[in-house]
Parts: sequence; C-alpha cells; structure tokens
Amino acid sequence: MQTRTLGTTGPQTSALGLGCMGMSALYGDSDRAESIATIHAALEAGITLLDTGDFYGMGHNELLINEALRTAAAAAREKALTSVKFGALRTVEGGFTGYDGRPNAVKNFAAYSLQRLGTDHIDIYRIARVDPGVPIEETVGAIAELVEAGHVRHIGLSEVGAETLRRAAAVAPISDLQIEYSLISRGIEDAILPTARELGIGITAYGVLSRGLISGHFSRDRKLAANDFRGMSPRFQGENLDRNLDLVDALGKIAEQKGVSVAQTAIAWVLSRGEDIVPLVGARRRDRLAEALGALDVTLDGDDLAAIERAVPAGAAAGDRYPAEQMAHLDSEH
Repeated sequence: MQTRTLGTTGPQTSALGLGCMGMSALYGDSDRAESIATIHAALEAGITLLDTGDFYGMGHNELLINEALRTAAAAAREKALTSVKFGALRTVEGGFTGYDGRPNAVKNFAAYSLQRLGTDHIDIYRIARVDPGVPIEETVGAIAELVEAGHVRHIGLSEVGAETLRRAAAVAPISDLQIEYSLISRGIEDAILPTARELGIGITAYGVLSRGLISGHFSRDRKLAANDFRGMSPRFQGENLDRNLDLVDALGKIAEQKGVSVAQTAIAWVLSRGEDIVPLVGARRRDRLAEALGALDVTLDGDDLAAIERAVPAGAAAGDRYPAEQMAHLDSEH
C-alpha cells in the first residue's frame, strides 16, 4: 500500500482512506455483514484510515467500526486510524438542525465517540461544519485540550474556508482539512488548497466520485430509495443529471482507452493532484472497494490529464453539490 502523510504534523496513512458513512446512513439501506466484510477487506489491503462521524446513523457507524475492528486481524487493527467528525445536531426523524462547537459540547461528543468506538483515543477529530455561533478558535482550543489529555492525537477541520483555516492553525497544529474534491467539485483550487499548502495542512478529499455520480455506475433511469439523500441533491435532478452524466460519458471514453474503469480514472485524478491529498472512497461493498484500490495502479501522464481536463473542465458540473439549506452551512463556500 502506498502511503501519504497528512500535513506536516499529522499521521502517515494509506494513500486511500475508507469513508464509512454510507454503511450506516444517507445512501439507502445497507448490509451490515457486507459492510464489516468491506472494512476487513480494506484493512487487509493496507488501508489504515477509517473515516466516520458520530452523527452517521446517530452512532450506528461508530459502533459498526468498533465491531469491525474487534473482529479484524490484530495486526490490521493496530494500524487502523480513526478520523471522526462531530457537532451535527439531529432529530429523531433524521433531520439536521445545526452544529454545536462549544468547548463543553466538543468534550461531550468526544466522550460518547470514545465509548462507541471502544478505544481510548481518536486519531483525528474535527467538527463537521463550523458552528457560526462559536469562534473556531474556541472549538479548536477544546480539541487541543483533548489532545493534551491524550484522548485525541491530531486536530482536523472540515469544509472550512481559507480565512478560517488560518485562524484555526494559529491556535493549534492542524493535520488535515477534510473537504469535497473531485473532477466536478474543484472549488478548493482557488484559495483553500493553496492556503492549506502554505500552512502545511493535508487534505482528505471526500466525494471523489461525487456520491457515485461520476463512478460510471449511475444511470439516467436509476430510482433512488426514499432514504437516499441524493434524491434531494441538485446534481442528481432532471437536466442537471443528464448534463453531468454527459461529462461521465466523455470521461468514460478516456478510461476505456486506458483499459481502466471510470471510477478508477476519477480517483486517480484526485491522487494525481498532490502527495498531500488522501482521497476517501465510500465503498460499501467489497467489489466496489476492489475497484477503488485499482486506482492506485493507474498512472495519468500529461496527455491523459489534458484529455481529462477537456472532457470534464473545471466548473462544468450542473447544480450545487448540496441543497441550498446545506450549502448555507459550508464555511468553505463563503
């Protein structure tokens, strides 16, 4: 397994991480046994970074990871790193009502995560979205106190803009910024990515396949389950979906010429953006995981990258990456 380091202060991790959210929530029903088998397969393949959130299935995802790690081979379990997001406030019905970044809340969330994960520390801890009512300095300061106490190893951030990144980094060392980055979500390239690099902060890129949209497996006539949040995502709606899948068709021609899959091409593109970027793949099944791992063997030369740029130019995606009410919570978009 290839390795990369998260920033100048963060841990060394596998070049790909496993995003576990879809095993518990937001993408329709999932198979618990297959989810655990997929985590095991990832660990056996050398993936060390497991990404989760305490609000994924209201704790379900952390408990799932706990079970997977307890039943994994000892050698793989000992190398695993947990990356946890916190702060999202939920309703019984599954709605989101905001974010809580108050210092006491930070420590409360951490206590519950440690219990659910069955561990004495979290490797990387980050608020999922900035709480607009709490200065980022206070939230990061609380995580820094958890680091000092030994409950957390590294501080991360999620979906913050360049200015917030600077303010947070002035309080304590930041290992990485988790943010959406893919062929059709390239907003970080203007200011956020250069700032992260200036500050020595790594990137864990989620949404590298845009929630399956650019995986090569999503069809125009696919019917989404009622509990699949993509049904409300602008990029999966009507004409937007058609336009975006046209981009995927163009990308598919390049992938076919190289003898690889569309998903492998899209993941390899993110990998090619720099050694400081670790893509998270949201595989829920072993076959999808195996496909994603194949991206590590894909080399994109200058001609390939130029062809991809022509097929999927920056800014070509139709529709925002989240519904309007969720976009409003993204410090990275302001």
